[in-house]
Amino acid sequence: MKAPTLSAICVLLGSLITGSLAAADAVEDKYKQACHICHDTGVANAPKVHDVEAWKPRLDKGMDALLNSVKSGLNAMPPGGMCTDCSDEDYKALIGYMSSPKP
Repeated sequence: MKAPTLSAICVLLGSLITGSLAAADAVEDKYKQACHICHDTGVANAPKVHDVEAWKPRLDKGMDALLNSVKSGLNAMPPGGMCTDCSDEDYKALIGYMSSPKP
């Protein structure tokens, strides 16, 4: 078996980076479509986007508990939040985005 060439490795890495950036853009777009309404300003005590301290106690409960809260609704948040087409993976990515430090 031949070792991959440097150009083949560069193409693969470029594809991976491009795919990662596209995925990050997709999460941010979905956030802007559905989540920002409450999480930009903290409406009804929603944890603000990129407020790591506000998200910490929620993250401490575990992703399964957070996912259940989103899907079932919690306090003023309706079931599913404002995302009518989100999958569990979408919700997890959105939680990760919102709970991470500002890029």
